[in-house]
Amino acid sequence: QHKDAYQVILDGVKGGAKEKRLAAQFIPKFFKHFPELADSAINAQLDLCEDEDVSIRRQAIKELPQFATGDNLPRVADILTQLLQSDDSAEFNLVNNALLSIFKMDAKGTLGGLFSQILQGEDIVRERAIKFLSTKLKTLPEEVMTKEVEEFILTESKKVLEDVTGEEFVLFMKILSGLKSLQTVSGRQQLVELVAEQADLEQTFNPSDTDCVDRLLQCTRQAVPLFSKNVHSTKFVTYFCEHVLPNLSSLTTLVEGLDIQLEVLKLLAEMSSFCGDMEKLESNLKKLFDKLLEYMPLPPEEAENGENAGNEEPKLQFSYVECLLYSFHQLGRKLPDFLTAKLNAEKLKDFKIRLQYFARGLQVYIRQLRLALQGKTGEALKTEENKIKVVALKITNNINVLIKDLFHIPPSYKSTVTLSWKPVQKADTSQKRASEDTTSSSPPKKASAGPKRDARQIYNPPSGKYSSNLGSFSYEQRGGFRGGRGRGWGGRGNRSRGRIY
Repeated sequence: QHKDAYQVILDGVKGGAKEKRLAAQFIPKFFKHFPELADSAINAQLDLCEDEDVSIRRQAIKELPQFATGDNLPRVADILTQLLQSDDSAEFNLVNNALLSIFKMDAKGTLGGLFSQILQGEDIVRERAIKFLSTKLKTLPEEVMTKEVEEFILTESKKVLEDVTGEEFVLFMKILSGLKSLQTVSGRQQLVELVAEQADLEQTFNPSDTDCVDRLLQCTRQAVPLFSKNVHSTKFVTYFCEHVLPNLSSLTTLVEGLDIQLEVLKLLAEMSSFCGDMEKLESNLKKLFDKLLEYMPLPPEEAENGENAGNEEPKLQFSYVECLLYSFHQLGRKLPDFLTAKLNAEKLKDFKIRLQYFARGLQVYIRQLRLALQGKTGEALKTEENKIKVVALKITNNINVLIKDLFHIPPSYKSTVTLSWKPVQKADTSQKRASEDTTSSSPPKKASAGPKRDARQIYNPPSGKYSSNLGSFSYEQRGGFRGGRGRGWGGRGNRSRGRIY
């Protein structure tokens, strides 16, 4: 008798609006009493979830968690995941809330439904399911996000990472790096290995292939925050020295307004602090040194009257030199006799001349910047022009400190500087005072041999040199790499389409 009555309620989904509204409430309410009609009941509720009347759809979606019992839960999770494609904001929020409520009943079962759609569902569903995980997982309490659940997320994520776009990769790194079990040293090491796999560091580097370049930079940008004194960047630093630096001038990118060469050098500088023991250290240090020389010009030739024979002074690329000098300084610590024992005397003399010339130009620029910023505080320092000058002063001070170290006999690698684009530390004011004291003088007198000339004749500071290259570029603003399938960062292979409830 009761079974027949329940069947009448199920048949209500074929009736008018009033019958459907009643069915949307009563089908879930009595669902648990009729296990033999479970399939029919779920299918009837699904029909209501797709009704033309938005109020009926919302009512039906709201009640879906009541069907999430036992073996039905993964199926309900799968259905709710597909419903994430809704463009009605109230409906979309209901789906989110329903997913979160079944998460608390059975996290693993819910994840099973989400990941099955990420792996096999339509693009819009996949995209929204990944977004759901990246925004909602961190809001769940610890009793829901157990170690077992986190392991399941890692295992399933690895399957997805076999075929992702650039944007999806960034989101998955956000998901995984937020897991408590991966906050440990071994956890971070696992994440670095995952990123290295995505970056495909075994491949031949092609500087003219924008996908290859962007992929490497996107992956490296994800790896940088994971490095520490216990989690080394050696594999990435080696790849950059061996494959990227020699091709620096040929790098191409589709990202408008990005100085791709500077971006590469910034990443290398950030990673160099955490490089472990490197197999081909001397050879890689030589590549770094050669690249540094390209940006450290020799003084212009002098005519007999003591004036410059050339019309123009060489341009001093401070931002590039800061990165290269910092990286050389960091790796040089591992081979402190590189400049004295590994270079011939002529080469070392040439390097000292370049350093000295650069340092003298630097002094002029530092003085001008300090003069321009003198007495400015608070709001005055927040103008775009002054922000640029503040960063320019950091860059020039950093270079100055590093050059002084290399002028020591033998060269020293003891000074520490904070890269100019890194966040300002609270203790910065005292450090700044100290650095101003130590950086205002010229390099040691021993290095100042040669004809004395007025520094202002030697070097004419560039204008606006820093304006477009100060900020750290965020790759999350980029579109995905859905071009050719390539190495898994292009469009994904064909997957099944349509409703697969």
